[in-house]
Amino acid sequence: MRSEKYSGKVLILQYKLCGNLVKHYQIQVYGRVQGVWFRKYAREAALSFDLAGLVKNKPDGTVYIEAEGNEQNLSSFLDWLHQGSPLSEVREVKWEEGHPRQFTEFEIIR
Repeated sequence: MRSEKYSGKVLILQYKLCGNLVKHYQIQVYGRVQGVWFRKYAREAALSFDLAGLVKNKPDGTVYIEAEGNEQNLSSFLDWLHQGSPLSEVREVKWEEGHPRQFTEFEIIR
């Protein structure tokens, strides 16, 4: 994002990433997703889709993810999440769009 001064007002110009605006998804993954290397594989998948964000285990047994990137790559990541890691058993994936936080990497939160 870049700001330019124009006629005394600030004009915000949003730049597009690969033809799409950067989107932010908040994702909750349900099922057998802890203790099966899900976070590691989710991070690798996110990086392969050129996404930034975070992934962490929640006390209720789910995995929480925030991911940012273009809409097509986020959609591909959601498809991957339904499959999950080799030992996981994903029952459900819920997501909602949020406000971009401008992540610069994809990290595993412990």
